[in-house]
Amino acid sequence: MPAHVFEDADALAAAAAERVVAAAGEAIAARGRFDLGLSGGTTPAGLYRRLGGAWRERVDWGRVRVWFADERAVPPGDPQSAFRLARETLIDPAGVPARNVHRMKGEYPDLAVAVAEYEAHLVAPLDLLVLGVGPDGHTASLFPGSPLLAERSRRVGLVEDSPKPPPRRITVTPRVLDEARVVLVLATGPEKAAAVARALEGEAAPNEVPARLVRGRDWYIDRAAASGLRRAG
Repeated sequence: MPAHVFEDADALAAAAAERVVAAAGEAIAARGRFDLGLSGGTTPAGLYRRLGGAWRERVDWGRVRVWFADERAVPPGDPQSAFRLARETLIDPAGVPARNVHRMKGEYPDLAVAVAEYEAHLVAPLDLLVLGVGPDGHTASLFPGSPLLAERSRRVGLVEDSPKPPPRRITVTPRVLDEARVVLVLATGPEKAAAVARALEGEAAPNEVPARLVRGRDWYIDRAAASGLRRAG
């Protein structure tokens, strides 16, 4: 599937918001709820602000259950927390009920306990999972060389040695990526161009470029991030 290329980050965020709204309507009509997986980062934040602002009335947020792709080993109020970003830009502005928000407990002293707790709750496929891509090709907190890249049984895993600080994290595994009904991969900026090209057109294995795991999903990228592609749609 060719990437969807947009002129800039604002155009990308608007198109991504439309995709989320459509998926939410379909899921709620079919199953009575919309299971939405979120990632941290600058690019997804633009999408979240749209959904929590101008697009807010277009989704029945009382029927949305919010999940997370990964979380750093920090308290929920920490500036690095993916939950904090989502709460400030989407969850609170949209009025998602607190009971519907399932956060990863990155503040637990024993992250293995937090992993087990999340695993016990994340038992069904996500309707839509928002992912970003790092300059090294990582997605969620699945980094090059991670043993979790081969995980197909568990849905949640523990990262002890992330090459990006902080080193300790919780992440969904490739099983969650595989099972999600829709995966929306967002990338903006020239610093992502090489990783996007390697993920979409290169021959590298997922162990080298983890974003290859979602190569066939919906990629929304701006022109700067698409600059390394031989072809873009």
